[in-house]
Amino acid sequence: MIESIVGFFEDVPTTFRTGILIGGIFLFWVMEGVIPLFQFRYNKYRHAGINLLFTFFTAVIGFGFAGVLYYTSHWVTLNEFGLLHLADLPLWLKVILGVMLLDFIGAWLIHWIEHKIKWMWKFHLIHHSDTTVDVTTGLRHHPGETVFRISFTILGVFLVGIPIGIVMLYQSLSVLFAHLTHANINMPRKIDRALSYIFVTPHMHKVHHHYSQPLTDTNYGNIFAIWDRVFGTYAEVDDTKEIKYGIDTHMDPEENDRVGNLLKIPFQEYRPPRGKDEDHNREVE
Repeated sequence: MIESIVGFFEDVPTTFRTGILIGGIFLFWVMEGVIPLFQFRYNKYRHAGINLLFTFFTAVIGFGFAGVLYYTSHWVTLNEFGLLHLADLPLWLKVILGVMLLDFIGAWLIHWIEHKIKWMWKFHLIHHSDTTVDVTTGLRHHPGETVFRISFTILGVFLVGIPIGIVMLYQSLSVLFAHLTHANINMPRKIDRALSYIFVTPHMHKVHHHYSQPLTDTNYGNIFAIWDRVFGTYAEVDDTKEIKYGIDTHMDPEENDRVGNLLKIPFQEYRPPRGKDEDHNREVE
């Protein structure tokens, strides 16, 4: 069974990956209308248009880096380089460790770094600037941030020694979780909390999208919640509906709802966060 899954993802059809991207958006778009967490008053189609434009940028950049990713995975597999090759592990364990460690390096770690280094934060805050978080928000990343994230994914493949089948499985799960955790759906709280001991859930990730610190700097996870629990960055709130989306330095729609300005924000002057004590502000230039 596990061999068949890995074999499928070694040469995964483009139609399958596209289906996860588009099908996931459609599925959660419908669910948002049935079980919404927030009743937003906004032009949902215009909002989606902005975020999907950033998705296009991500796809183009991802295509440009695809060769490097494939070559890196092929090289580490051929030369048996990386953590997965230090011991003779069964395939099922390689899959679990490969996906988990790639999630740590390619998602959690770079995400945490982006929140700590000022110039990188200015790229990442485009994602946080969305004041109406829904399924399309998971695709709202500045092209510069996309380069950061793909670079760390490639670094993870290199250090861990991950074969391409596991890499593609991880990327498919990553897209699915981006849809799930950003979708404006009201998952039953008990189910959400139980799942959050292992996986990132919708309510858990919504805390990260609160407009001010300290909650902005919590719950960095993408697929697995265990990284936040291990490193002490996990947080929850009593009532998720009390969360206010956006980022406190860019709450003006002229700044957070205009593609032209969103693309220029990383090159504008850094603005320190307003909602937290000065000694907790981002420290690295």
